[in-house]
Amino acid sequence: MDPLTIEELNLLVKQVIQRGAQLLIGGHNLHSVYLFHHDPRMRSYFERADVIRIDGMSLVLWGRLVGKRISRERRVTYLDWIKPLMKHAASEGWRVYYLGGKRGVAAQAAELLRREVAGLNLDTHHGYFTETEIPGILDQIRQFQPQVLMVGMGMPRQEHWVMDHLDRLDVNVILTVGACFDYLAGAIPTPPRWMGRVGLEWLYRLVSEPRRLWKRYLLEPWSLLPIAFRDLLARRRGGGRAG
Repeated sequence: MDPLTIEELNLLVKQVIQRGAQLLIGGHNLHSVYLFHHDPRMRSYFERADVIRIDGMSLVLWGRLVGKRISRERRVTYLDWIKPLMKHAASEGWRVYYLGGKRGVAAQAAELLRREVAGLNLDTHHGYFTETEIPGILDQIRQFQPQVLMVGMGMPRQEHWVMDHLDRLDVNVILTVGACFDYLAGAIPTPPRWMGRVGLEWLYRLVSEPRRLWKRYLLEPWSLLPIAFRDLLARRRGGGRAG
C-alpha cells in the first residue's frame, strides 16, 4: 500500500494529468484484503494498480503492529477525499465522470457537489446497467473526455469492471470509490467523521446496514488472522522496525 495523504494524492493526480499519463488508484480495507485472497481478478486489479491508498483504520493499526510508521492522516476514505478532490478538479478545469449508484442517486450527489463547488464539470451514469448497455456507456465516457473517472459499484464489481474495460478507457486517472455518491446523496446513512478518525466507522455502517454488511464485518476479519500472525512472525524474525 501507499500511505499517501489527501494533499499528496491530489498532487499526484495533478502531475499525472499534466503529463498526459494514466494512473489507476485502488484502496485497501479489510474487505478488499479478504477479496484479494479469495478472488483472482481482484488480485489482478491490485497488481495492476499504480497506487493503493489505505482505506481502513484497521490497516493503519495492522501496519503499526508490523513496524510501519503510519499516521491517521494517511488513511484516506472517499468521504474525506471527495470534496477536496472535486475542488481541485474545478480549480484545474478537469472533467470528472462518475459511474455507479442507483438510478438518480449519482445525479443527485453530483448536483449537490456542483452547488458546493463552483465550476465543477461533472457527469454521471448509474451503475444498474446490463452488459448490452456497456458499449453505450463507454461511448459516453469517451465523448465526455474526462480526466478523472470514478467507478462506484462496490467491491469486487467495480474492480472487475475496470479491468474488463481498461484498454478502452482513455482517461488519465481512474478511481474505484465504492458507495461514495450514495453517501453524498443521503441514500446510505453517512458515518460521523469522528468515528472514521477513531476507527469505529465500520460499527456505524454495520448498525445502519446489518443485512448487507454483517458478513463483511463479523466473519471476514477472522479469516485474515493467519495472515496477520504471519506478518508479525516475519517482523520478529527480521528484527527492528520497518520504515
